[in-house]
Amino acid sequence: MKDSTKSVKEDIDEFTGAITTPIYQTVAYAFPQGEKFRYTRELNPTVLELGNKIAELEEAEVGMAFSSGMGAITTTLLSILKPKDSIIMPMDTFGRSLRFASDFLRNWGVNVTISKPGNDNFIENLKSKRFSVIFIENITNPILRVMDVEEIGKIAKENNSIFIVDSTFATPINQKPLKLGANIVIHSASKFIAGHNDVIAGLAAGNDSLLKNVDLMRRTLGTSLEPFTAYLTIRGLKTLKIRMDTINRNAEQIAEFLQDHPKVKKVYYPGLKSHPDYNIARRLLNGFGGVVSFEVRGGKDEAIKVMENVKTIIPAQSLGGVNSLISHPATMSHRTLTKEEREAVGVTDSLLRLSVGIEDVEDLIEDLDQALQSIK
Repeated sequence: MKDSTKSVKEDIDEFTGAITTPIYQTVAYAFPQGEKFRYTRELNPTVLELGNKIAELEEAEVGMAFSSGMGAITTTLLSILKPKDSIIMPMDTFGRSLRFASDFLRNWGVNVTISKPGNDNFIENLKSKRFSVIFIENITNPILRVMDVEEIGKIAKENNSIFIVDSTFATPINQKPLKLGANIVIHSASKFIAGHNDVIAGLAAGNDSLLKNVDLMRRTLGTSLEPFTAYLTIRGLKTLKIRMDTINRNAEQIAEFLQDHPKVKKVYYPGLKSHPDYNIARRLLNGFGGVVSFEVRGGKDEAIKVMENVKTIIPAQSLGGVNSLISHPATMSHRTLTKEEREAVGVTDSLLRLSVGIEDVEDLIEDLDQALQSIK
């Protein structure tokens, strides 16, 4: 089946004939019938179905759901790493992921290597020594570098490293990292997967042998997803393919518009020929994604002014929903990084991150234009 069919298809409930997954809003399950599920923190039928859905879309052996994207990341890393192990990740990774590695994991005794942005620096580091875990975002947040998952996957296999890819920005529609050599793929399902800015959830999919331990850690840490949120995520997942088709198309047109705008200094979008990873993006992505980052002419005040003057687009920190959102990473998503760290990854005071939704692209372009005209 194609992705759009996989996203929509649900198993019919044998007892009732229900055509959608029921919400099993219960804490426990009566024995002997309930022996499989026992307690909802450990296993719940609605949550289990969501895990099965992401496994099918990612063509993985198994999938599971978590209380958030960061819950998926921290639980996965804690189940795999132990003191004296090593992990490498690029510096231009989501701020909270970076903080977890550089602060918590390092203090816990894990050898943490933070690589400079870009494929060349990262691959050079990989070839210099073996790492227990390789962790990347296939499209980085918010500078949108496109990592060469295929090449990194080959090195990971040669070195017997566990290769984890955060594919939140790409989604299974634009890339399937497991087919390119990754062992585990992670999503903040709060973003494009659920797609309506109304849930907090995380997902992981990959090899059964690895995820067995991840599941045990999830049960212990309590980073489990609750059933109603799982239901909403399954419902959102049904329109993932058609949403991403529209979002990919809208974002590409907006990036081209911004590239020629006199009030814009620089545009970051993998679908533009000016992007440093354009050739990698063309080779490894089915679509260039729904996030466009750009620097306005001026500084922090000018960037904030643009964000304050949009009318259709919503100024907010999240991304990946049907509504277009704009944010200022330096004071929002990446505020936990020091000024030096932000500068090193390209998060300048003039940078804005636009999450493109499914609105009419002409309305979005008109809104951006009038907001940009508000700065001198």
